[in-house]
Amino acid sequence: MAGHSKWHNIRHKKAKQDAKRGQLFTKLLREITVAARQGGGDPEFNPRLRIAIEKAKKANMPIENIERAIKRGTGELEGVNYEEVVYEGYGPEGVAIIVECLTDNRNRTTSEVRHLFTKHGGNLGASGCVSFLFEEKGVILVPKDSISEEELFEKAIEAGAEDLITDDENYYEVRTEPKDLYAVKEALEKEGISIEKAEITRIPTTTVEIKDPETAQKLLKLLDALEDNDDVQKVYSNFEMSDELINQVA
Repeated sequence: MAGHSKWHNIRHKKAKQDAKRGQLFTKLLREITVAARQGGGDPEFNPRLRIAIEKAKKANMPIENIERAIKRGTGELEGVNYEEVVYEGYGPEGVAIIVECLTDNRNRTTSEVRHLFTKHGGNLGASGCVSFLFEEKGVILVPKDSISEEELFEKAIEAGAEDLITDDENYYEVRTEPKDLYAVKEALEKEGISIEKAEITRIPTTTVEIKDPETAQKLLKLLDALEDNDDVQKVYSNFEMSDELINQVA
């Protein structure tokens, strides 16, 4: 598993323990609002909204908050108009980084993202400078203690998945084409398979190996700082790092 994927799983587990709930809710509500604005307020016919609502419920967000966010997206309630913006740049050792944001002020967000790159030894690049190093995939995380690899592989492929990645010690990673994510997820759920997380993500096609602890620490501080920004929804990178080094600097 690429170091970036492993680091995201570390953050995912850590977030369940010590998430800053207010900040987490902010990000989730923005995603719900934008999903409803783009695809309508009925999750039955809007897969992006359905996934966003599921994430919010897993975070124990009150249903009233979810409903208000949907109504702001559909225009039934007045609200802030969020814009989707994608930034690309480089971290230490030339690691490629993509930052997806939802913002009500592009100038503010651009300034903050550029500052974070510079502060932590990276630099913000031009649009398209690193996106060609990634491919979009659907990813479904399934706890390893809930099903055997053989059974999950059989059911996932039958449901339309492309592959099953088993490198992480806690989760299987079912990969799909982006358009197939929701259908595969629902098919697995109908089979009674426990799903921890499902989302469309960017998988690096080429990676940069990081071996130096100081460089590793700078890079992970940059990724943490970006992900902790309220306007940032997702951060992707293409670093490769040993388990020992990740655990050392985590």
